[in-house]
Amino acid sequence: MGSDLQIAWRNLWRNRRRTALSMGAIAFTAGLLVLVLSLQLSQYQLMLRAAVSGGIGHIQAQAEGYQDDPRMWRVLPDPGPVEAALLEEPRIRRTTRRAEGFSLLAGERHTQGALVIGVQPEGERAMGRIAATVRSGRFLETEDFDRAVLGRLLARNLGVGIGDLVTVLGTARDGSVAAGTVEVVGLVESGQPELDRATVFVPLVWFDEVYRMQGAVHRVLAQADGLWFLEPVAARVTARIRSLGEAHHPPVALTWNQLVPGLLEGIKFDFLMAVFMYSVLVLVVAFSILNTFVMAVFERTREFGVMMAIGTTPGRLVRIVLLESGMLSAFGMALGVVLGCAVTAWVARVGIDMGDEAGAYMAQFGLPSRIFPELTPLTAVVGPVVVFLVSVLAALIPALRVRRMRPVEAIHSP
Repeated sequence: MGSDLQIAWRNLWRNRRRTALSMGAIAFTAGLLVLVLSLQLSQYQLMLRAAVSGGIGHIQAQAEGYQDDPRMWRVLPDPGPVEAALLEEPRIRRTTRRAEGFSLLAGERHTQGALVIGVQPEGERAMGRIAATVRSGRFLETEDFDRAVLGRLLARNLGVGIGDLVTVLGTARDGSVAAGTVEVVGLVESGQPELDRATVFVPLVWFDEVYRMQGAVHRVLAQADGLWFLEPVAARVTARIRSLGEAHHPPVALTWNQLVPGLLEGIKFDFLMAVFMYSVLVLVVAFSILNTFVMAVFERTREFGVMMAIGTTPGRLVRIVLLESGMLSAFGMALGVVLGCAVTAWVARVGIDMGDEAGAYMAQFGLPSRIFPELTPLTAVVGPVVVFLVSVLAALIPALRVRRMRPVEAIHSP
């Protein structure tokens, strides 16, 4: 085996230019895959985190059926035990309560419908990024009562600003009229049109009084230690809380994927499209390697014929050719990993500015206009390993041609 390695290494550098070009193609492709996979997967993580921290939580407890048909009377009548059941899970870090209802808002000159959400100010600060998107004024404080934070677009449509009063008219939990007035103390600009155009945040204590909730809420949001493998957690919580609500609408725990299934499906579709593009790139490299070894085998046909004539087995010749391809691919892969990781680490430090137009589009999904790749062992290895395997497999075709050679014909080849 040692002598085969020496022969393969010597043969590899017979044509230095061709070997260098092939190795460079493998290194470039492997390094590029490290960078683009790090960028792509980091953006997916950002999208998911933005959705979770922007209002849905990792897990939500709510009355059964509320997600598909949100009615004021579908509530969690006693959220305390529900929160306790969630916090029993080691992966759950914190919880917060929400109550919500669609209402008519009236400013000095205009009216508009909007979703009024009663929140616990400290819980919202700890849970997500809503408080961080306040661009004017401030977010709600624990001691606030009849105060409100509006989406910037909603405030513009109503013609109100900081310090102005907004009248809220809706339907209470018991079916009566819910009416009240709140003072605007802050404006949020999240970059998500549906939130900025039609959402109002008020203290939960005010919402409870005006909408006659009697301590009930519509959602209990929970923040976990990660995005993945939360289904067993939700199932255990559901088993604990089924008896804590109303019999015809018992509480259930839903994961973020159940709350916004389209988000993950969209990411899967985007990733499949990206895999197709990456496959085309890898196939181009594969054909380059195939061409390299087809030419190498063709140029050495007479040499192979002589070696078989003096007793070298076809299997050993195939092994030598595969060793050549393996070493070429391995060195190219190693170089690509080093270069790819170095470039990715540098880009992760400085970021990539997507520009104003792309930045405005990305803001709709809660993403920053400057993106940063996240280098992980997965992104550093998967792409280069695929390139390595495809390169070795591409060399298998000309290697098997060697096995079918006949010594006499090979020696007399042109």
